[in-house]
Amino acid sequence: MNSTTRSTALQTLQLHLYPKALHPELFELQGRRVVSYGEYELEAWIMPSAHVVRFGVDRACYTELVTDRESGLPDGASETFYCAGERDFEKTFQGDGITYMSSVQTEQLGENLYASTYDELREFSREVDGLTHLWEDGGPCLSMLDIQRYDQEVHVQAYHMIARGGVVLRTQSLFEHT
Repeated sequence: MNSTTRSTALQTLQLHLYPKALHPELFELQGRRVVSYGEYELEAWIMPSAHVVRFGVDRACYTELVTDRESGLPDGASETFYCAGERDFEKTFQGDGITYMSSVQTEQLGENLYASTYDELREFSREVDGLTHLWEDGGPCLSMLDIQRYDQEVHVQAYHMIARGGVVLRTQSLFEHT
């Protein structure tokens, strides 16, 4: 792997937060899961090196999109940032009583560590019944969502492993309704 490939794969990953639902025809969905619990509904989509998580309560709707695409994205994101490195983000939507928090971490692993992490995440996905998509891009790749629901909130742990560059992206997001 050359350093240009490594940095490009890492530098294109972005998180977008939208104050609306997104249309599935804009994405190449490889899996979908809907969780209804109490007053809220969560819909999750998985794609290669990308995911969408929509959280809705009553008329309020907020959507997290993590993707490596730089064009053809929906307009209207209220927040956007690149995922390289480590970042924490929090936003409260006062009028809707919804708080969104996200912690993002990226790293680049050598070949052996990447392979063992890939195997561990596949096993973890089986244990938690994760929403998972496997594909090839310079080696085995994985995108997985682990959704944990609670009375007033949902936690979503996402993992994207991209063999091209040994990139691992982990996001931990929380949607809370008060």
